[in-house]
Amino acid sequence: MMKRQIAIALFLATAGCSGSGGHDGPLDVSVIGDPPAIVDPSQKTLRTGDAALVAATAQGLIRFDASGQIEPGVAIRWDVSDDGLYYTFRIDGESGFDAAGVARRLREMIGRTSNNPLKPMLGAIDEIIAVTPEVVEIRLTAPRPNFLQLLAQPEMALIKSRSTGGSGPLKIDGRGPGWLLLGPLSIDNDEEPNPADIARQQVRLRGDRAAMAVVRFREGTAQAVLGGRFQDLAIARAAQMPANTLRFDPVSGLFGLAVSDTSGFLGSAENRRALSMAIDRDRLVATFAVKGWRPAVTIAPAGMADLPAPATPDWVDTPLQQRRAIAVNALATGAPPARIRVAMPEGPGARLLFAFLRSGWASIGVDAVAVGPRDKADLRLIDQVAPADTGAWYLRQFQCNRAPVCSETVDALLEQARTAATLPERNLALAEADARLVQITPFIPLAMPLRWSLVTSTLNNFKENPRGAHPLNHLRRGKR
Repeated sequence: MMKRQIAIALFLATAGCSGSGGHDGPLDVSVIGDPPAIVDPSQKTLRTGDAALVAATAQGLIRFDASGQIEPGVAIRWDVSDDGLYYTFRIDGESGFDAAGVARRLREMIGRTSNNPLKPMLGAIDEIIAVTPEVVEIRLTAPRPNFLQLLAQPEMALIKSRSTGGSGPLKIDGRGPGWLLLGPLSIDNDEEPNPADIARQQVRLRGDRAAMAVVRFREGTAQAVLGGRFQDLAIARAAQMPANTLRFDPVSGLFGLAVSDTSGFLGSAENRRALSMAIDRDRLVATFAVKGWRPAVTIAPAGMADLPAPATPDWVDTPLQQRRAIAVNALATGAPPARIRVAMPEGPGARLLFAFLRSGWASIGVDAVAVGPRDKADLRLIDQVAPADTGAWYLRQFQCNRAPVCSETVDALLEQARTAATLPERNLALAEADARLVQITPFIPLAMPLRWSLVTSTLNNFKENPRGAHPLNHLRRGKR
Protein backbone atom coordinates (compact mmCIF):
# COMPACT_ATOMS: atom_id res chain seq x y z
CA MET A 1 0.00 0.00 0.00
CA MET A 2 2.76 2.44 1.02
CA LYS A 3 4.84 1.65 -2.08
CA ARG A 4 1.82 2.24 -4.29
CA GLN A 5 1.17 5.66 -2.67
CA ILE A 6 4.83 6.64 -3.06
CA ALA A 7 4.78 5.62 -6.73
CA ILE A 8 1.68 7.71 -7.33
CA ALA A 9 3.19 10.68 -5.49
CA LEU A 10 6.41 10.52 -7.53
CA PHE A 11 4.47 10.27 -10.77
CA LEU A 12 2.28 13.25 -9.91
CA ALA A 13 5.24 15.32 -8.76
CA THR A 14 6.99 14.67 -12.06
CA ALA A 15 3.84 15.48 -14.02
CA GLY A 16 3.32 18.62 -11.97
CA CYS A 17 6.77 19.96 -12.83
CA SER A 18 6.63 19.05 -16.49
CA GLY A 19 6.23 21.85 -18.97
CA SER A 20 4.88 19.78 -21.79
CA GLY A 21 1.25 19.68 -20.73
CA GLY A 22 0.66 16.83 -23.16
CA HIS A 23 -2.67 15.31 -24.00
CA ASP A 24 -2.29 12.51 -21.44
CA GLY A 25 -0.82 14.61 -18.63
CA PRO A 26 -2.01 17.62 -16.66
CA LEU A 27 -3.96 20.18 -18.62
CA ASP A 28 -2.17 23.54 -18.86
CA VAL A 29 -4.54 26.50 -18.64
CA SER A 30 -3.60 30.18 -18.79
CA VAL A 31 -6.12 32.70 -17.50
CA ILE A 32 -5.55 36.24 -18.71
CA GLY A 33 -4.78 38.43 -15.73
CA ASP A 34 -2.94 38.29 -12.44
CA PRO A 35 -1.94 34.98 -10.83
CA PRO A 36 -5.02 33.34 -9.33
CA ALA A 37 -5.57 33.22 -5.58
CA ILE A 38 -8.29 31.91 -3.30
CA VAL A 39 -10.12 35.07 -2.27
CA ASP A 40 -13.19 35.50 -0.09
CA PRO A 41 -15.70 37.18 -2.45
CA SER A 42 -17.44 38.84 0.49
CA GLN A 43 -14.23 40.73 1.27
CA LYS A 44 -12.58 41.31 -2.09
CA THR A 45 -13.66 41.32 -5.73
CA LEU A 46 -12.72 38.19 -7.64
CA ARG A 47 -10.44 38.73 -10.62
CA THR A 48 -10.77 36.38 -13.60
CA GLY A 49 -8.13 33.95 -12.36
CA ASP A 50 -9.44 34.08 -8.81
CA ALA A 51 -12.93 33.17 -10.00
CA ALA A 52 -11.61 30.17 -11.94
CA LEU A 53 -9.62 28.93 -8.93
CA VAL A 54 -12.37 29.51 -6.38
CA ALA A 55 -14.96 27.79 -8.57
CA ALA A 56 -12.62 24.81 -8.96
CA THR A 57 -11.64 24.39 -5.31
CA ALA A 58 -14.53 25.84 -3.28
CA GLN A 59 -17.82 25.02 -4.99
CA GLY A 60 -21.03 26.47 -3.61
CA LEU A 61 -24.29 24.66 -2.98
CA ILE A 62 -24.53 24.28 -6.75
CA ARG A 63 -22.20 25.13 -9.63
CA PHE A 64 -22.09 25.48 -13.41
CA ASP A 65 -21.31 22.63 -15.78
CA ALA A 66 -19.54 22.91 -19.14
CA SER A 67 -22.71 24.28 -20.78
CA GLY A 68 -23.36 26.91 -18.13
CA GLN A 69 -26.21 24.85 -16.69
CA ILE A 70 -26.73 24.06 -13.01
CA GLU A 71 -25.25 20.91 -11.49
CA PRO A 72 -24.76 19.63 -7.91
CA GLY A 73 -22.01 21.08 -5.75
CA VAL A 74 -22.00 20.82 -1.98
CA ALA A 75 -25.71 20.02 -2.35
CA ILE A 76 -26.33 16.66 -4.02
CA ARG A 77 -29.93 17.57 -4.82
CA TRP A 78 -32.44 20.36 -4.27
CA ASP A 79 -36.12 21.17 -4.54
CA VAL A 80 -38.03 24.38 -5.21
CA SER A 81 -41.55 24.84 -3.86
CA ASP A 82 -44.39 25.42 -6.29
CA ASP A 83 -44.71 29.05 -5.20
CA GLY A 84 -40.96 29.64 -5.67
CA LEU A 85 -40.44 30.77 -2.08
CA TYR A 86 -38.65 27.76 -0.59
CA TYR A 87 -35.36 26.29 -1.83
CA THR A 88 -34.36 23.10 -0.03
CA PHE A 89 -30.85 21.64 -0.43
CA ARG A 90 -29.55 18.28 0.77
CA ILE A 91 -25.87 18.51 1.69
CA ASP A 92 -23.40 15.88 0.48
CA GLY A 93 -22.25 14.02 3.57
CA GLU A 94 -18.72 13.75 2.15
CA SER A 95 -18.37 17.47 1.39
CA GLY A 96 -16.92 18.34 4.79
CA PHE A 97 -19.82 20.72 5.46
CA ASP A 98 -22.93 20.28 7.55
CA ALA A 99 -26.15 22.23 7.09
CA ALA A 100 -25.45 24.57 10.00
CA GLY A 101 -22.04 25.51 8.60
CA VAL A 102 -23.46 26.12 5.13
CA ALA A 103 -26.30 28.25 6.50
CA ARG A 104 -23.87 30.32 8.57
CA ARG A 105 -21.60 31.01 5.59
CA LEU A 106 -24.53 31.96 3.36
CA ARG A 107 -25.86 34.37 5.99
CA GLU A 108 -22.41 35.98 6.19
CA MET A 109 -22.46 36.56 2.41
CA ILE A 110 -25.57 38.73 2.70
CA GLY A 111 -24.74 40.18 6.12
CA ARG A 112 -24.29 43.83 6.96
CA THR A 113 -20.49 43.80 6.68
CA SER A 114 -20.34 41.76 3.47
CA ASN A 115 -19.01 43.33 0.28
CA ASN A 116 -20.16 40.44 -1.89
CA PRO A 117 -21.07 41.87 -5.32
CA LEU A 118 -24.15 39.63 -5.49
CA LYS A 119 -25.50 40.89 -2.17
CA PRO A 120 -27.80 43.52 -3.80
CA MET A 121 -29.35 40.74 -5.90
CA LEU A 122 -30.10 38.57 -2.87
CA GLY A 123 -32.42 40.99 -1.10
CA ALA A 124 -35.37 38.62 -1.44
CA ILE A 125 -33.78 36.15 0.99
CA ASP A 126 -35.85 36.16 4.17
CA GLU A 127 -34.22 33.34 6.10
CA ILE A 128 -31.50 30.69 5.77
CA ILE A 129 -31.85 27.82 8.21
CA ALA A 130 -30.48 24.35 8.83
CA VAL A 131 -33.60 22.18 8.94
CA THR A 132 -31.58 19.06 9.80
CA PRO A 133 -27.83 18.35 9.89
CA GLU A 134 -28.08 17.48 6.18
CA VAL A 135 -30.71 19.95 4.90
CA VAL A 136 -30.51 23.71 4.34
CA GLU A 137 -33.56 25.77 3.45
CA ILE A 138 -33.49 29.24 1.90
CA ARG A 139 -36.76 31.13 2.25
CA LEU A 140 -37.60 34.07 0.00
CA THR A 141 -40.05 36.91 0.51
CA ALA A 142 -40.99 36.78 -3.17
CA PRO A 143 -40.19 34.41 -6.05
CA ARG A 144 -37.00 34.87 -8.08
CA PRO A 145 -37.04 32.70 -11.25
CA ASN A 146 -33.25 32.88 -11.78
CA PHE A 147 -32.19 32.49 -8.16
CA LEU A 148 -30.23 29.29 -8.87
CA GLN A 149 -28.06 31.09 -11.44
CA LEU A 150 -26.91 33.42 -8.67
CA LEU A 151 -26.19 30.58 -6.24
CA ALA A 152 -23.99 28.86 -8.84
CA GLN A 153 -21.66 31.84 -9.25
CA PRO A 154 -18.10 31.71 -7.81
CA GLU A 155 -19.10 34.62 -5.56
CA MET A 156 -21.27 32.14 -3.65
CA ALA A 157 -18.38 29.73 -3.03
CA LEU A 158 -18.22 27.96 0.32
CA ILE A 159 -14.62 28.56 1.39
CA LYS A 160 -13.06 26.69 4.31
CA SER A 161 -9.53 28.00 3.96
CA ARG A 162 -7.89 30.69 1.85
CA SER A 163 -4.93 28.37 1.35
CA THR A 164 -6.81 25.26 0.21
CA GLY A 165 -10.32 26.36 -0.80
CA GLY A 166 -13.29 24.23 0.13
CA SER A 167 -14.90 21.00 -1.03
CA GLY A 168 -13.61 20.88 -4.58
CA PRO A 169 -14.32 19.53 -7.09
CA LEU A 170 -10.53 20.00 -7.35
CA LYS A 171 -7.84 20.59 -4.75
CA ILE A 172 -4.39 22.15 -4.82
CA ASP A 173 -1.85 19.35 -5.40
CA GLY A 174 1.23 21.53 -5.77
CA ARG A 175 2.67 24.95 -6.49
CA GLY A 176 5.42 26.25 -8.70
CA PRO A 177 6.74 29.56 -10.03
CA GLY A 178 3.59 31.27 -11.26
CA TRP A 179 1.36 28.18 -11.33
CA LEU A 180 -0.87 25.99 -9.21
CA LEU A 181 -1.38 22.29 -9.83
CA LEU A 182 -4.98 21.24 -9.21
CA GLY A 183 -6.07 17.63 -8.95
CA PRO A 184 -9.11 15.50 -8.14
CA LEU A 185 -10.31 15.90 -4.59
CA SER A 186 -10.49 12.20 -3.86
CA ILE A 187 -9.52 8.84 -5.32
CA ASP A 188 -11.95 5.93 -5.31
CA ASN A 189 -10.48 3.56 -2.72
CA ASP A 190 -12.36 0.62 -4.21
CA GLU A 191 -10.21 0.69 -7.32
CA GLU A 192 -6.48 0.50 -7.93
CA PRO A 193 -5.43 4.14 -8.49
CA ASN A 194 -4.01 4.72 -11.93
CA PRO A 195 -1.36 7.47 -11.77
CA ALA A 196 -1.76 8.30 -15.46
CA ASP A 197 -5.51 8.67 -15.04
CA ILE A 198 -5.02 10.90 -12.00
CA ALA A 199 -2.52 13.07 -13.88
CA ARG A 200 -4.99 13.40 -16.73
CA GLN A 201 -7.48 14.91 -14.28
CA GLN A 202 -4.98 17.51 -13.12
CA VAL A 203 -4.92 21.14 -14.24
CA ARG A 204 -1.90 23.42 -14.10
CA LEU A 205 -3.36 26.90 -13.72
CA ARG A 206 -1.51 30.17 -14.17
CA GLY A 207 -2.30 33.83 -14.69
CA ASP A 208 -0.66 35.51 -17.68
CA ARG A 209 -0.65 38.70 -19.67
CA ALA A 210 -2.62 38.20 -22.87
CA ALA A 211 0.48 38.14 -25.09
CA MET A 212 2.24 35.56 -22.92
CA ALA A 213 -0.88 33.39 -22.73
CA VAL A 214 -1.20 33.39 -26.52
CA VAL A 215 2.50 32.54 -26.92
CA ARG A 216 2.14 29.60 -24.55
CA PHE A 217 -0.84 28.37 -26.49
CA ARG A 218 0.84 28.76 -29.88
CA GLU A 219 3.92 26.89 -28.63
CA GLY A 220 1.82 24.07 -27.22
CA THR A 221 2.66 24.66 -23.56
CA ALA A 222 -0.96 25.61 -22.84
CA GLN A 223 -4.04 23.82 -24.09
CA ALA A 224 -6.47 26.59 -23.14
CA VAL A 225 -6.48 30.35 -22.67
CA LEU A 226 -9.47 31.65 -20.73
CA GLY A 227 -10.70 35.12 -19.83
CA GLY A 228 -10.11 36.91 -23.12
CA ARG A 229 -11.80 40.30 -23.57
CA PHE A 230 -12.23 42.83 -26.35
CA GLN A 231 -8.98 44.65 -25.60
CA ASP A 232 -6.92 41.46 -26.10
CA LEU A 233 -8.67 40.01 -29.16
CA ALA A 234 -6.22 41.43 -31.71
CA ILE A 235 -3.37 39.65 -29.91
CA ALA A 236 -5.07 36.28 -30.29
CA ARG A 237 -5.91 36.90 -33.93
CA ALA A 238 -2.37 37.96 -34.76
CA ALA A 239 -1.18 34.47 -33.80
CA GLN A 240 -3.15 33.03 -36.75
CA MET A 241 -4.41 29.95 -34.95
CA PRO A 242 -6.11 26.98 -36.67
CA ALA A 243 -9.82 27.16 -37.40
CA ASN A 244 -12.16 26.65 -34.46
CA THR A 245 -9.40 27.46 -31.98
CA LEU A 246 -10.69 30.93 -31.14
CA ARG A 247 -14.06 30.59 -29.40
CA PHE A 248 -16.59 33.24 -28.30
CA ASP A 249 -19.21 33.04 -25.57
CA PRO A 250 -22.68 34.55 -26.27
CA VAL A 251 -22.74 36.40 -22.97
CA SER A 252 -24.95 39.30 -21.91
CA GLY A 253 -24.07 42.12 -19.57
CA LEU A 254 -22.94 45.73 -19.49
CA PHE A 255 -20.43 47.00 -22.03
CA GLY A 256 -20.42 50.74 -22.32
CA LEU A 257 -19.55 54.02 -20.63
CA ALA A 258 -20.70 54.93 -17.15
CA VAL A 259 -20.60 58.53 -16.01
CA SER A 260 -18.10 58.99 -13.19
CA ASP A 261 -17.87 62.80 -12.91
CA THR A 262 -20.86 65.12 -13.16
CA SER A 263 -19.10 68.32 -12.12
CA GLY A 264 -18.70 69.61 -15.67
CA PHE A 265 -20.00 68.87 -19.15
CA LEU A 266 -21.52 65.53 -18.15
CA GLY A 267 -23.62 67.09 -15.41
CA SER A 268 -26.24 67.70 -18.11
CA ALA A 269 -28.50 64.83 -19.18
CA GLU A 270 -28.81 66.51 -22.58
CA ASN A 271 -25.04 66.39 -23.07
CA ARG A 272 -24.86 62.75 -22.02
CA ARG A 273 -27.65 61.98 -24.47
CA ALA A 274 -25.78 63.80 -27.27
CA LEU A 275 -22.66 61.69 -26.71
CA SER A 276 -24.71 58.50 -26.90
CA MET A 277 -26.47 59.59 -30.09
CA ALA A 278 -23.21 60.32 -31.92
CA ILE A 279 -21.76 56.79 -31.70
CA ASP A 280 -21.91 54.50 -34.75
CA ARG A 281 -22.47 51.23 -32.90
CA ASP A 282 -23.09 49.11 -35.97
CA ARG A 283 -19.77 50.10 -37.51
CA LEU A 284 -17.99 49.59 -34.20
CA VAL A 285 -19.25 46.02 -33.84
CA ALA A 286 -18.56 45.24 -37.51
CA THR A 287 -14.94 46.37 -37.17
CA PHE A 288 -14.25 43.76 -34.49
CA ALA A 289 -15.70 41.14 -36.87
CA VAL A 290 -17.02 38.76 -34.22
CA LYS A 291 -19.97 36.72 -35.43
CA GLY A 292 -22.98 37.26 -33.20
CA TRP A 293 -21.53 40.23 -31.32
CA ARG A 294 -24.44 42.62 -30.89
CA PRO A 295 -24.56 46.40 -30.49
CA ALA A 296 -26.67 47.76 -27.64
CA VAL A 297 -28.71 50.91 -27.11
CA THR A 298 -30.60 49.78 -24.00
CA ILE A 299 -29.32 49.30 -20.46
CA ALA A 300 -30.61 45.72 -20.29
CA PRO A 301 -30.92 43.37 -23.28
CA ALA A 302 -34.36 42.31 -24.46
CA GLY A 303 -35.84 39.05 -23.30
CA MET A 304 -35.19 39.12 -19.55
CA ALA A 305 -38.02 37.39 -17.68
CA ASP A 306 -38.48 40.39 -15.38
CA LEU A 307 -37.81 43.04 -18.06
CA PRO A 308 -38.82 41.52 -21.41
CA ALA A 309 -39.02 44.80 -23.35
CA PRO A 310 -36.47 47.32 -22.02
CA ALA A 311 -36.97 51.01 -22.67
CA THR A 312 -35.22 52.45 -25.71
CA PRO A 313 -34.04 56.05 -26.18
CA ASP A 314 -36.28 58.19 -28.37
CA TRP A 315 -33.58 58.52 -31.05
CA VAL A 316 -33.08 54.80 -31.63
CA ASP A 317 -34.77 54.75 -35.07
CA THR A 318 -33.20 58.00 -36.27
CA PRO A 319 -30.43 57.67 -38.93
CA LEU A 320 -26.92 58.33 -37.66
CA GLN A 321 -26.26 61.56 -39.55
CA GLN A 322 -29.57 62.99 -38.44
CA ARG A 323 -28.83 61.97 -34.85
CA ARG A 324 -25.51 63.78 -35.01
CA ALA A 325 -27.17 66.91 -36.38
CA ILE A 326 -29.66 66.83 -33.50
CA ALA A 327 -26.77 66.43 -31.05
CA VAL A 328 -24.91 69.42 -32.55
CA ASN A 329 -28.00 71.61 -32.16
CA ALA A 330 -28.48 70.46 -28.56
CA LEU A 331 -24.87 71.25 -27.66
CA ALA A 332 -25.02 74.66 -29.36
CA THR A 333 -27.36 75.96 -26.67
CA GLY A 334 -24.95 75.24 -23.81
CA ALA A 335 -21.41 76.07 -22.76
CA PRO A 336 -18.59 74.88 -25.04
CA PRO A 337 -17.69 71.30 -24.07
CA ALA A 338 -14.39 70.60 -22.38
CA ARG A 339 -12.26 67.63 -23.37
CA ILE A 340 -13.88 64.41 -22.12
CA ARG A 341 -11.63 62.03 -20.18
CA VAL A 342 -12.45 58.38 -20.84
CA ALA A 343 -10.96 55.67 -18.61
CA MET A 344 -10.05 52.66 -20.73
CA PRO A 345 -8.13 49.42 -20.16
CA GLU A 346 -4.84 48.77 -21.93
CA GLY A 347 -4.67 46.80 -25.16
CA PRO A 348 -5.10 47.20 -28.92
CA GLY A 349 -8.85 46.62 -28.76
CA ALA A 350 -9.24 49.43 -26.25
CA ARG A 351 -7.27 51.79 -28.49
CA LEU A 352 -9.49 50.85 -31.42
CA LEU A 353 -12.65 51.38 -29.40
CA PHE A 354 -11.50 54.76 -28.16
CA ALA A 355 -10.62 55.85 -31.70
CA PHE A 356 -14.22 55.11 -32.71
CA LEU A 357 -15.61 57.03 -29.77
CA ARG A 358 -13.36 60.02 -30.36
CA SER A 359 -14.24 60.09 -34.06
CA GLY A 360 -17.96 59.96 -33.37
CA TRP A 361 -17.81 62.70 -30.78
CA ALA A 362 -15.60 64.88 -32.97
CA SER A 363 -18.46 64.92 -35.47
CA ILE A 364 -20.54 66.84 -32.92
CA GLY A 365 -17.70 69.09 -31.75
CA VAL A 366 -16.63 67.18 -28.62
CA ASP A 367 -12.99 66.22 -28.04
CA ALA A 368 -11.92 63.29 -25.89
CA VAL A 369 -8.76 61.85 -24.39
CA ALA A 370 -8.13 58.33 -23.13
CA VAL A 371 -6.82 57.88 -19.59
CA GLY A 372 -5.85 54.82 -17.58
CA PRO A 373 -8.44 52.64 -15.88
CA ARG A 374 -7.55 54.01 -12.42
CA ASP A 375 -7.14 57.65 -13.46
CA LYS A 376 -9.65 60.38 -12.78
CA ALA A 377 -12.16 60.39 -15.63
CA ASP A 378 -15.50 61.72 -16.81
CA LEU A 379 -16.56 58.42 -18.36
CA ARG A 380 -15.39 54.95 -17.43
CA LEU A 381 -15.68 51.80 -19.53
CA ILE A 382 -17.79 49.10 -17.87
CA ASP A 383 -17.26 45.54 -19.13
CA GLN A 384 -19.17 43.08 -16.96
CA VAL A 385 -21.05 39.84 -17.65
CA ALA A 386 -24.42 39.60 -15.92
CA PRO A 387 -24.49 36.89 -13.22
CA ALA A 388 -28.07 35.88 -14.06
CA ASP A 389 -30.79 36.48 -16.62
CA THR A 390 -32.53 39.24 -14.70
CA GLY A 391 -33.10 42.84 -15.68
CA ALA A 392 -32.89 43.89 -12.05
CA TRP A 393 -29.12 43.32 -12.05
CA TYR A 394 -28.62 45.85 -14.86
CA LEU A 395 -30.74 48.53 -13.22
CA ARG A 396 -29.21 48.10 -9.76
CA GLN A 397 -25.79 49.08 -11.12
CA PHE A 398 -27.14 52.66 -11.26
CA GLN A 399 -28.58 53.03 -7.78
CA CYS A 400 -27.58 56.18 -5.92
CA ASN A 401 -25.18 54.33 -3.64
CA ARG A 402 -23.23 53.14 -6.69
CA ALA A 403 -23.52 55.74 -9.47
CA PRO A 404 -23.15 59.55 -9.55
CA VAL A 405 -25.97 59.88 -12.09
CA CYS A 406 -29.01 58.40 -10.43
CA SER A 407 -32.59 59.01 -9.35
CA GLU A 408 -34.15 58.60 -5.92
CA THR A 409 -37.37 57.73 -7.72
CA VAL A 410 -35.60 54.88 -9.50
CA ASP A 411 -34.17 53.67 -6.20
CA ALA A 412 -37.67 53.66 -4.71
CA LEU A 413 -38.99 51.68 -7.68
CA LEU A 414 -36.19 49.13 -7.32
CA GLU A 415 -37.05 48.72 -3.65
CA GLN A 416 -40.70 48.34 -4.65
CA ALA A 417 -39.66 45.63 -7.11
CA ARG A 418 -37.61 43.86 -4.43
CA THR A 419 -40.57 43.64 -2.05
CA ALA A 420 -43.27 42.99 -4.67
CA ALA A 421 -45.41 40.00 -3.72
CA THR A 422 -45.99 38.85 -7.30
CA LEU A 423 -43.87 38.68 -10.44
CA PRO A 424 -46.20 40.95 -12.49
CA GLU A 425 -45.93 43.65 -9.79
CA ARG A 426 -42.16 43.28 -9.76
CA ASN A 427 -41.91 43.48 -13.55
CA LEU A 428 -44.05 46.62 -13.64
CA ALA A 429 -41.83 48.40 -11.11
CA LEU A 430 -38.67 47.38 -12.98
CA ALA A 431 -40.09 48.60 -16.31
CA GLU A 432 -40.84 52.02 -14.83
CA ALA A 433 -37.39 52.22 -13.24
CA ASP A 434 -35.79 51.32 -16.56
CA ALA A 435 -37.74 54.00 -18.43
CA ARG A 436 -36.70 56.67 -15.93
CA LEU A 437 -33.04 55.66 -16.16
CA VAL A 438 -33.13 56.00 -19.94
CA GLN A 439 -34.34 59.59 -19.49
CA ILE A 440 -31.35 60.60 -17.35
CA THR A 441 -28.69 58.58 -19.27
CA PRO A 442 -26.38 57.35 -16.50
CA PHE A 443 -24.83 54.90 -18.95
CA ILE A 444 -23.97 54.89 -22.65
CA PRO A 445 -24.47 51.32 -23.91
CA LEU A 446 -22.22 50.15 -26.75
CA ALA A 447 -22.63 46.39 -27.16
CA MET A 448 -22.74 43.14 -25.24
CA PRO A 449 -19.54 42.11 -23.42
CA LEU A 450 -17.08 40.18 -25.59
CA ARG A 451 -15.50 37.05 -24.11
CA TRP A 452 -13.14 34.74 -25.98
CA SER A 453 -11.02 31.66 -25.29
CA LEU A 454 -8.34 29.70 -27.12
CA VAL A 455 -8.96 25.96 -27.02
CA THR A 456 -7.14 23.01 -28.57
CA SER A 457 -9.04 20.23 -30.29
CA THR A 458 -8.15 17.88 -27.42
CA LEU A 459 -10.50 19.79 -25.11
CA ASN A 460 -13.53 17.91 -26.32
CA ASN A 461 -15.85 19.14 -23.58
CA PHE A 462 -15.34 22.89 -23.97
CA LYS A 463 -18.66 24.56 -24.81
CA GLU A 464 -19.50 28.17 -25.51
CA ASN A 465 -22.33 29.26 -23.25
CA PRO A 466 -24.31 32.37 -22.18
CA ARG A 467 -22.76 32.36 -18.70
CA GLY A 468 -19.20 32.37 -20.04
CA ALA A 469 -18.53 29.60 -17.51
CA HIS A 470 -15.73 27.13 -18.23
CA PRO A 471 -15.14 25.04 -15.09
CA LEU A 472 -11.62 23.64 -15.01
CA ASN A 473 -12.89 20.16 -14.15
CA HIS A 474 -15.10 20.11 -17.25
CA LEU A 475 -12.69 21.17 -20.00
CA ARG A 476 -12.25 17.64 -21.28
CA ARG A 477 -14.34 14.53 -20.92
CA GLY A 478 -13.52 11.86 -18.40
CA LYS A 479 -13.49 11.69 -14.66
CA ARG A 480 -13.97 14.98 -12.88
